[in-house]
Amino acid sequence: MGRIHQIEYAMEAVKQGSATVGLKSKTHAVLVALKRAQSELAAHQKKILHVDNHIGISIAGLTADARLLCNFMRQECLDSRFVFDRPLPVSRLVSLIGSKTQIPTQRYGRRPYGVGLLIAGYDDMGPHIFQTCPSANYFDCRAMSIGARSQSARTYLERHMSEFMECNPTDTSALSNLNELVKHGLRALRETLPAEQDLTTKNVSIGIVGKDLEFTIYDDDDVSPFLEGLEERPQRKAQPAQPADEPAEKADEPMEH
Repeated sequence: MGRIHQIEYAMEAVKQGSATVGLKSKTHAVLVALKRAQSELAAHQKKILHVDNHIGISIAGLTADARLLCNFMRQECLDSRFVFDRPLPVSRLVSLIGSKTQIPTQRYGRRPYGVGLLIAGYDDMGPHIFQTCPSANYFDCRAMSIGARSQSARTYLERHMSEFMECNPTDTSALSNLNELVKHGLRALRETLPAEQDLTTKNVSIGIVGKDLEFTIYDDDDVSPFLEGLEERPQRKAQPAQPADEPAEKADEPMEH
């Protein structure tokens, strides 16, 4: 099977983008993204974008390409409301994105979109988390993380999937279940950070959609309530370096009886 290097380069752009995490329970879908600033003089870039009342996306990769795809998605959602007087099903929108991103992988004169998307939505079928790739593949996920160092976040999500998936829609503590779902997303995102960094209100953005809840983005001070309930990150203790001239193991000594 042949290789298309331009697609591989576009996939690499996603791996170098800042990390983002998406996960869902039985009633809600949550996006958590890490925002970057080009310098201390620049503002943090937006990583979560509003598409429609029931859909939002988080991005990893080239922001300009993400804005182009986001505008396309917004137009499709508007067309559905205008023509059919109903919200566009999430799976249908993801299928349209897959068809659009496939064209530059086959035709000459255009490069593939260098951005990966996590799409969170809620429709008649319940909450959804979809992942799209520059290769035009898309996947329906229970939880996913993309971007730099995202493997650590995926490992966390795999270990705790049973915890955040169990959210009873009829439970009276639905709000606390939602907060716990967001905390799992924040813990997974924190795994992508170096040991000396931590999550703050400046570098974290949260998007939530679900039953009886339109897609809402939380930025800056709005993130504080979620971060306050998060336990401190355990510090990794560095092992003391052993002098080079010191033998790795001591000579054999008589064992004590």
